[in-house]
Formats: sequence, C-alpha cells, structure tokens
Amino acid sequence: MPAERLFDEKTLRKLEQLRLIAHKVRSGAVKGERRSIKKGTSIEFADYRDYTRGDDLRRLDWNVYARLEKPFIKLLEEEEDLTVHILLDTSESMNWPPNGLGGVGGAISTVDVHKFRYGMRLAAALAHIALTTGDRVSVSLLTGARMADRWGPVRGRGQTLSMLTWLEHLRTGGTTDLNAALADYAVRGGRAGLVLLIGDMLSPGGYRDGLNALQGRGHEVAVLHLLSPDEIEPVAAGDIRLIDSETGAGQDVTIDGAMRGLYARRLREWRSEMASYCLGRGAHYVAMETSTPWENVILYALRRAGVVR
Repeated sequence: MPAERLFDEKTLRKLEQLRLIAHKVRSGAVKGERRSIKKGTSIEFADYRDYTRGDDLRRLDWNVYARLEKPFIKLLEEEEDLTVHILLDTSESMNWPPNGLGGVGGAISTVDVHKFRYGMRLAAALAHIALTTGDRVSVSLLTGARMADRWGPVRGRGQTLSMLTWLEHLRTGGTTDLNAALADYAVRGGRAGLVLLIGDMLSPGGYRDGLNALQGRGHEVAVLHLLSPDEIEPVAAGDIRLIDSETGAGQDVTIDGAMRGLYARRLREWRSEMASYCLGRGAHYVAMETSTPWENVILYALRRAGVVR
C-alpha cells in the first residue's frame, strides 16, 4: 500500500523531520541516527545481541557465527537505538462510529472520526518516524487477554511499505482485557523501550495492572487515548436502548438534560483520573478526539507531551 494512501507528501516530509523520545529508556546500541548518553567512542565494543531482520549485516560477527551457527550483532558503546513498541487495541468498541468518514484504503481525510482508522493512522505515522530514525520498531495488536498479532520488530525506513500493507488488512472484533493483554506483552514483547498504547481504554477491568506490568519490565509508556466526538457529547435523546458493541448486552435508558450532565461529569472524572494516575507513575497520557486532524496530534500534542521532538 503506497504511503500516499495514509499520508500525503507534505505530511510525510513533516514526519521524517521528527523523532520519538524516551526519557528513561536507553536499551541497545546499534548503528542509527540516535546518539547515546553513554561515554565511549563509536568504535568501542560493548556487547552482543541476537540478529533481527532489518539489521545491518556489516554488524554481524562472522567469527561467532562460524563457531555457534547463530547470528549475533556487535554493539558499540556510543551508537544507540531505541526500541519502539506500538500497541493498537483492536476490540470492537474501536469500530465506532459505524458511519465514520473516509477510510484507510480511500482518499486522505483529516476528518475521519472512526476510532480504529484514526488509531491506524497514528500507529503508521509513529512507526514511520521511528523507522526513519533507525529505531527498532514493532506494531502489535491487542485483543482478548493477549497480543494477537505483530508486525516486526524491524528497523530501517525501507520497511515502511511492509508496515502499511500489514495495517491495511487489520479488523476489529471481540473485547480486550487491557490488564491481561498488557501483562502478556510485558512478558512476550521483547526488550525494554518506548511503548505507545493506542486505544479507547474501554476495558471493564481497567488498565492499571497492565501499565504497571509494562513499567516493571523497564518500558517507558505513553497512553494515546482516543474517543470519537459523539462519545464526548452524545447526540441521542429520549428513551433508547443502548447495545454494547463487544458483548451485545442491552440497557434501556432515558437521555435528558440531567443524564447528559451526569455522563459529562463522569467522563471528565474518568479522563482526569487516568491522566493523574499516569502522571503519578511517570507515564505519558494524551487524550484526543478523533475530530482533531491526526497529524496535529503528532505534530503538536505528542510534542507537548515530550514523546516527539
């Protein structure tokens, strides 16, 4: 899938001028544009790590390969990469609203309010930024209680087309237990790095245990919380029956002025609680509405949060 199907050329050039920032994590040391805070010179040997698809073959230690028949990359002291983990919630609640404008495979639109397509655009943009700067990138899907599928980990700007093609075929479905899925990723996701969690955070059991599990493994976490405009200010009125898109359970409600006020207050409290908890844990939290052009989130909101520079 050509990059233009998610990004126009102007936006693509803007993305390539950015880089992702991790303030607490420095894991790995391979050829890239990111310079280490460690002392040493670029020719000083530091360690070995397993070869990963996309690594520079010039960094392979062929003597070790001849002895062990397993490829290892030589790590140098001064040059360092960042591992970027992009986690995308694929629960059915992300498939909203059903009449959202635009689409991944259609014309470019900055007014596409559909949560999952918006989330895919953010994931693609962040992955492209990281690939452009030589970081090690993976994009993983969260569903049920686990990581369901994964693209990567790879590095190199030449991997962008593969990433976009993979994203094009994604679909929503079922429920996501964030606590269990994030804990599963903490165990299986690989080396510590910057975790970018993209989703609506609608998980009955919450998210705290999962976030703590990620941080316990050394990850720096940023929560990108997506909600659509009609979730912020519902347009329904009167006596209606609400259907849970994930479980199919129904609830009869009467929506009047008092109910709207109660809903708005509880929504503010929920988002404020999430922001406070993340701040207290040293995690980034960025709340957004899908009516905001997605590129503005990258270029402005994530910059203010210190995730992008």
